[in-house]
Amino acid sequence: MQIPVAWRLPPAGCLQSPAPGLAKEIRPAYNGGGKKKEDAPCFCTAQGGKKGDNMRKMAVLLLAALALLLGGCAGRPAEPEAGSIVVGFSQLGAESSWRIANTESVRAAAEKYGFGLMMENANQKQEKQIDALRSFIAYRVDVIVFSPIVETGWHNVLTEARQAGIPVILVDRMIEGEDDLYTAYIGADFYAEGRRAGEYLIRKADAEGMTSVRIAEICGTPDSTPMRDRQRGFRDALAGDERFRILESVNGDFLQSKGEECMAALLDKYGRDGIDVIYSHNDSMTLGALDVMEKNGIAPGKEILVITVDGEKEAVNALKAGRINCVVQCTPDLGGDLMRLVQDLKAGKEIPRVTHPAEGAFTDLDDLDDPSVVGF
Repeated sequence: MQIPVAWRLPPAGCLQSPAPGLAKEIRPAYNGGGKKKEDAPCFCTAQGGKKGDNMRKMAVLLLAALALLLGGCAGRPAEPEAGSIVVGFSQLGAESSWRIANTESVRAAAEKYGFGLMMENANQKQEKQIDALRSFIAYRVDVIVFSPIVETGWHNVLTEARQAGIPVILVDRMIEGEDDLYTAYIGADFYAEGRRAGEYLIRKADAEGMTSVRIAEICGTPDSTPMRDRQRGFRDALAGDERFRILESVNGDFLQSKGEECMAALLDKYGRDGIDVIYSHNDSMTLGALDVMEKNGIAPGKEILVITVDGEKEAVNALKAGRINCVVQCTPDLGGDLMRLVQDLKAGKEIPRVTHPAEGAFTDLDDLDDPSVVGF
């Protein structure tokens, strides 16, 4: 019976019977976080009462029968090897094309490797991510993978994972001050992305003879790793060059709608002639800002320079059309490298503490007819 690749978890604390194929992964004797056995997440009846081992066994038998019925309708999938690895993956949301592509990359890679994937979308809420991680611990998954929405507030739940003997891999975003509570990180070097954005602006100012450059920054989610590091890298690249002045940094939360709101507020405050450059931390916010500029009769990419990060297809197309000046790459395709780390970890091999994918930038100072200039 194949372990499903995208089974959505019920709320922590009242775990329903698992999807077919996950029954063997359930180990009710949970003792994470110093909790007593009787406090562990449990199977619940409709009234919420606990049942004993017989009920659990009966649930597993019923699920097995259901799986056979479903298999007869949909065609029998390939049997996984005994002891298949099960990964618990908490994605922070689906706020952008980047995030959706990243989720699909993880899902497809898990399927390719034959791993079970228990996946939960936190919808931009830290408390939902913490609930998901606790559910993964209760299910006794082999490895926990998650993209933390913010850098702080993870100590208790990650301590519970460590006590349960479950390794944790961070994807796309880092956490602060908990180095001993996770095994590895895989994702972009956000600081380097910020520096690339700043280095492009220096090249552009040199090429155009710009002597005074006023910059408005549309930032991502406050206290998230990409927001902090893209901001820090950008400022460090420009440090000491008196041509550049950052007018204001505003919170766009990585959302297109917030990008629109931020751009409208910036234009109200500084006017169309008061801003020379928009530096936006992701493409979704940038695309929202472009719409607002054009509705106000401003030609983005010409009257106001636009620098963005991610590399979505729509943003790269806007670069080629002259509406954006620089697209710093941030690949969402992390699934393959992630599952290789999971495989090596469970095989007892040493894995790298940090893995960064190869990335660069596309700019209007380069050859945009090059076939490698494509978005995801």
